[in-house]
Amino acid sequence: MNTAEDEKFMRMTFELAESNVKLLAGGPFGAIIVKDGKIIASSANQVVKSNDPTAHAEISAIRLACKNLGTYDLQGCTIYTSCEPCPMCLGAIYWARINSVYFGNSKADAAATGFDDHHIYQELAKPMAERSLKMTQLLTDEASTAFKLWRETDAKFDY
Repeated sequence: MNTAEDEKFMRMTFELAESNVKLLAGGPFGAIIVKDGKIIASSANQVVKSNDPTAHAEISAIRLACKNLGTYDLQGCTIYTSCEPCPMCLGAIYWARINSVYFGNSKADAAATGFDDHHIYQELAKPMAERSLKMTQLLTDEASTAFKLWRETDAKFDY
C-alpha cells in the first residue's frame, strides 16, 4: 500500500528529473534511495555531464548510497525512480539487494520520449550467437584460475 511518504519521495524524483532537464544537465530521470524513512542518496541522470553511459539516475544513486552507508548491500532500502528502470539499472538494483522499487513513468513512456530499451530486451532473449553484439568466449582454462582460487580461499565473503 502506498503511503503519503512514498508519494513525497516520488515527487522528489520528479523534481530531480525536471531540474536536470531545465538546467540542461542531462536526461529526464531522477532517483532517491531511502532507508528507515531517511534519504540515503539521490541523483539525477548524469550520463552527459560525466561522459559515462552507466551514470543513469538509479546507478548514480546506488553508488552514492553504498558510499554513504559504507556497504555494497542495500537491503532494507527502497528506491524511488522517476521512470521504470532500464535493464542495466534493474540489474544493479537486484545486485544491490534493494527491497522495493517505486517508479513513475513506464518503459513505454520512456520509449515514446526517445529512451527506448526494447532492443536490449530483445537481444537478451536471443541465444548469444544470434545477438547483434559479437560475444566470444576465450581462454577459458586460464580464466578459470581466479574462480578456482575464490572457491578455495577461506577469506571469501558472500555478496
